Amino acid sequence: MKIFVFGSSLVSSYWNGAATYYRGIYKNLAALGCQITFAEPCIYQRQEHRDEGDYSYAKSLVYNTPDDIDWLMRLACDSDLVIKHSGVGADDALLEQRVLDCRSHRTRVIFWDVDAPATLASVESDTANPFRACIPEYDLIFTYGGGPAVVDRYRKMGARTCHPIYNALDPESHQPAAPDPELACDLVFVGNRLPDRERRVEDFFLRAAELAPEFKFILGGEGWGKKQLPPNVRWIGHVGTGDHNRVNCSARMVLNINRDSMADVGFSPPTRVFEAAGAGACLITDHWQGIDAFFDPGKEILVAGSAEEIVHFLRTVPAKKAQKIGEAMRTRALHDHLYAQRALQVMEILREPSVRTEEPELRRAV
Repeated sequence: MKIFVFGSSLVSSYWNGAATYYRGIYKNLAALGCQITFAEPCIYQRQEHRDEGDYSYAKSLVYNTPDDIDWLMRLACDSDLVIKHSGVGADDALLEQRVLDCRSHRTRVIFWDVDAPATLASVESDTANPFRACIPEYDLIFTYGGGPAVVDRYRKMGARTCHPIYNALDPESHQPAAPDPELACDLVFVGNRLPDRERRVEDFFLRAAELAPEFKFILGGEGWGKKQLPPNVRWIGHVGTGDHNRVNCSARMVLNINRDSMADVGFSPPTRVFEAAGAGACLITDHWQGIDAFFDPGKEILVAGSAEEIVHFLRTVPAKKAQKIGEAMRTRALHDHLYAQRALQVMEILREPSVRTEEPELRRAV
């Protein structure tokens, strides 16, 4: 199967939290025999911050937008499957409409949402949003999370069918590593500074640091340079995916904080959850509905509803128990949450008769 993809970036995680997800999905679809072409715009200095790694499982096209879009559409129409991810970062509305020109008896077109709560909130609040009219035209919609609530909302917007394809673990990329003394701390959180995340970082991570001055905290991610931080919090800037294992294995515990929209909808474990699992780290996560569908709270993951509860874990969970929790989480992820399993799920969905393409009433010119 030839698959043509429009996404934010496969080769760079710089201001691009979806990079790990893209890599896990497309690496494993390629292992199943798919030919992947991944087109990403040259924006946000991502090409200047490429991650080390082997991305030869996909043909990478870096394009100038919008000048190259006509050329890309001609290439895409020669594929069996065209995928438009949300949040490409440039000319998204144009791409969401133009990829539909590729639909035919041969070519199916999918919208793959990597931030479904935000996408749906935008469409539901604005009846003039052009994406609203596109939703029923896609052959199917995938989401990176959201569970039944997101599926129901997409179906109400006219989606033919909608399937969550959750984040997972690539054990070749995320695994236990030797701790780095320079990164030794009691709690680490890595995440870019975003409007719908900052308040939760303040409420959970920074508040915990204030309540527990005896502990060392590390904050990673872009955008925090001008943020006033407690004296026991050290900011280390952008953490490339190649450094995630070292960072996760150098901390006594790792913190996950979902953005507001993901936490509200639930069933949205971000990539950092599975990266920590792969490293065998003891993970504390903020509470969101659906956690127990992925990991067993208390045994494989720790769940906190406040900064006070985070501090309680830091003060009461001994090192041996934390290590045991991390090992249990890694065992569970290796058994139930591999990207190889997610790729098989994608292929099974694509084989369903209900996903067959109907000939459009009018084939628009590309």
